[in-house]
Amino acid sequence: MRWAFLICLAGPLLAQEPPTFRSDISLVHADVEVIDGSRVVSGLHKEDFAIQDNGRPETILYFSEEEEPLDVILLFDISGSMRPKIEKVASSARTALAELRPGDRVAIMTFHRSSRVIAPLTSDLDAVQRAIFDEVIGGKFGGGTRILAAVDDAAKYFLEQPRERRRRAVLILTDDIGQRSRRASTVVHRLWEADAMLSGLIIRSGADTAIQITSAVTNPLSYELMHESMDSVAERTGGDTLKSDDPGGAFREMMHRIRLRYSLYYAMPPGKPGEQRQLKVELTRDALTRYPGARVRGRNGYQVPGKTKASAQSSLTSP
Repeated sequence: MRWAFLICLAGPLLAQEPPTFRSDISLVHADVEVIDGSRVVSGLHKEDFAIQDNGRPETILYFSEEEEPLDVILLFDISGSMRPKIEKVASSARTALAELRPGDRVAIMTFHRSSRVIAPLTSDLDAVQRAIFDEVIGGKFGGGTRILAAVDDAAKYFLEQPRERRRRAVLILTDDIGQRSRRASTVVHRLWEADAMLSGLIIRSGADTAIQITSAVTNPLSYELMHESMDSVAERTGGDTLKSDDPGGAFREMMHRIRLRYSLYYAMPPGKPGEQRQLKVELTRDALTRYPGARVRGRNGYQVPGKTKASAQSSLTSP
């Protein structure tokens, strides 16, 4: 079993200094974003945050802003209606990828009824851009849309990778209109285990929205049973969603916001293996005085290392 969000500590930790490793102290990683209205707040310090684990205050041992290298999975919806939307995204790929830093890595996955790894994690961003054009845009579009199954597969891909001190994110590009495929709670817990957040770029035309509203109004029970969205999963893992009819510009904005986050670590309290624990990160009173309208966006739980239930069946395929 791979313990996604644990690192170990030796000696005193100071803000903005990387931790060294020892086997006897496990740390929980909280990856957060601070929003004031529509603006992302940068330049905060360790003293501006307060953490609670199952309602109990914890001491922040290590803190950084933007410094940790990033691993991001770009998860492209290639159902039939998505080709023109993804083409617009692809046209801005170079600009969006320029938001990343040396050492950041990107993997590419696509999905409709099943998921597929198009390109493994790499720091070669030119190769990533080529893969988007050649393998995603140049591939076949069609089929259903199993959103949460695809996100679950992306989390499993992260769990298969060696665990390093890197931040992890899944950015899904979709119209967010899919068929029921996986329990949202299952996907949330898998992302917690993988120490990864989910963010979404939701690309819809006016016609998409009209069809969705009509379906929800004319047959609400059927709509509720047959459709799924990733909004609640993104929220519980600390990610963000952005709805836009300008997918090119929005792609760059989402990459920028994924990069511009804070990492906080604290000592893990005793817990039973596999236990789900509640996590809450807030701004301190002093920080709220300076930013009265600000709020913290972060995941609301994590999983204690140990045996867990057997994984749900994967729909992931590799080339």
